Amino acid sequence: MLLIKNKNMKLSEIKQHLPAMNAVNFTLPNGNKIPAHFHITEVGQVTKDFIDCGGIVRHEKKVSFQLWESVDFDHRLAPQKLADIIELSEKKLGIVDGEIEVEYQRDTIGKYGLALGENGFKLTSLKTDCLAKDNCGIPVVKQKIKLGELSKVDSSCTPGSGCC
Repeated sequence: MLLIKNKNMKLSEIKQHLPAMNAVNFTLPNGNKIPAHFHITEVGQVTKDFIDCGGIVRHEKKVSFQLWESVDFDHRLAPQKLADIIELSEKKLGIVDGEIEVEYQRDTIGKYGLALGENGFKLTSLKTDCLAKDNCGIPVVKQKIKLGELSKVDSSCTPGSGCC
């Protein structure tokens, strides 16, 4: 049984897990399984150069997998075949060991993160966020602590402890 990870997988991690797998399975964030006859139609590297709302220029590289279903119901992607596709993409494209982003067709093309799930790989929901909250006036949300719990958080500064 595989352990569930909550962070997005990097290319090196998927390569590490493929040899121990009997099949390549993907599950959507809602728990539905992607049909076993899917194809991985693309493995690539996506480079995104952009400027955020605070005026900071940013550069991002991700590894992209595109999953696609067809009427080819007999197709099954073996773990070794996926490993071979990844190896070829590294050799021919010089792909970096970046986080994997998965494209999958639903009503429109959806983008997902990738994590290790109980029975294979799990597509994870991605969220947008402001990268320059401090520069564009978005207040920082501070962690609230009850005063009664404050002594539990840091009890090293007590009278006579020499901390003051």
